[in-house]
Amino acid sequence: MSFLDDAPWRSNIFTGEWRPGGAGDAPVFEPATGEELARSGRASIGNVAEAAEVAKSAQAEWAALPFTQRAAIMRRAGQIFLENTEEISEWIIRESGGIGPKAGLEIHVASEECFEAAALASHPTGEILRSEMPRLSFSRRVPSGVVGVIAPFNFPLILSIRSVAPALALGNAVILKPDPRTAVCGGVVLARVFEEAGVPAGVMSMLPGGADVGEALVTDPRVRVIAFTGSTAAGRSVGALAGQHLKRVHLELGGNSALIVMDDVDLERAVSVGAFGSFMHQGQICMTTGRHIVDAKIAGDYARLLAEHADHTPVGDPKSGQVALGPLIDAKQRDRVHSMVSDSVAAGATLLAGGTYEELFYRPTVLSNVPTQSPAYCEEVFGPVAPVVSYSSLDEAVAMASSSPYGLSLGILSNDGLRALELASRIPTGAIHINDQTVGDEAVIPFGGTGNSGNGSRMGGLANLDAYTETQWVTAQSELPTYPF
Repeated sequence: MSFLDDAPWRSNIFTGEWRPGGAGDAPVFEPATGEELARSGRASIGNVAEAAEVAKSAQAEWAALPFTQRAAIMRRAGQIFLENTEEISEWIIRESGGIGPKAGLEIHVASEECFEAAALASHPTGEILRSEMPRLSFSRRVPSGVVGVIAPFNFPLILSIRSVAPALALGNAVILKPDPRTAVCGGVVLARVFEEAGVPAGVMSMLPGGADVGEALVTDPRVRVIAFTGSTAAGRSVGALAGQHLKRVHLELGGNSALIVMDDVDLERAVSVGAFGSFMHQGQICMTTGRHIVDAKIAGDYARLLAEHADHTPVGDPKSGQVALGPLIDAKQRDRVHSMVSDSVAAGATLLAGGTYEELFYRPTVLSNVPTQSPAYCEEVFGPVAPVVSYSSLDEAVAMASSSPYGLSLGILSNDGLRALELASRIPTGAIHINDQTVGDEAVIPFGGTGNSGNGSRMGGLANLDAYTETQWVTAQSELPTYPF
């Protein structure tokens, strides 16, 4: 039996055991072909309440385990990802529409997230504090309790595991709600990994479902922390709802990241960097290069070469292994992308490449002379679209890059790295990449955005200690004090 078929996950949800969901089941489709790959369970609002109750009970025993046991389970989970790379990769390719290297990246990062989480389990939990009173005073970190994780479709494995693994390692229980469009590679895979690794029953649940399930997760009083990754519009709703229930919420939202290209670059290499930033995984990444802000001296040549790269980029079924771009996730997303491209051309942008599609396969698209009020420039496209605009001075470049309400990632390409770093310091953003494009993530980094890209929360590396624990103040003294009343 294979790693996935060794358990009855088909048409089921996971709450420490595989069982039918309260909302039945639904098909799992392959975007490239429209083929039904399997059926996965669908959770109901009632399932959320059941999972939260079980999680609350199981969490206390899980947190009480020696940290070495939790760390060992995390290390085992990381190894299970690597041992089952081929099977997991196939699901990422077929269910999410990613090409083989993208699937490999997800599995690599997933395993590293588990290994890094294992180290968190043994991290110092507090510090001795000074006190003017004759007593011992110290702070300590304690698990938050039950953590709800709501993950999207685009990088379904990475964007789930980066919250699930550290939360578990620090002694929390976790309820994961993956996007129903990637319920297997973003949900079932994680449930199977941690089931095999030895996480006790009830400590982790996996509940695919729609917005009603997500809302129930946010409002359930037993769930104390929410980690949400998704669109800015949905994040606003999640944040508002969590605030009403006095819950901590980590929001990693959309982006419209700028790539500033100075006139001293190697033009061909700069275009290659820019193409990757805009077209990787069909542009369905929050950190995608959404605006190419190029020095006016080279903007025309840059746009022309970028269009040539787009025209020569193969698009098709990713399981063929012969393409660089696969399909968009569904027809709704494709139609949104095409509408934004068409509206931007109607507003005055010049279409240099792409702008066409077959089924869900959208050609990599390059727009030049893009009006700064057009949809492709102002909004997050979430498709393989590269808008190119020019600047005449570095002050103008700063103003253009800073004008977006998003603040997730920034790239600057220049032959003078220090000058680029100085320029970046003038632009508000969550991440800066000098001489690289805007897409980047590692298990050890504190990741998060500002403005419409998030609420400033940081997840990853040591930032997970703040994300998934509570800080407690403790005092102790040998005798009872004497008070004046």
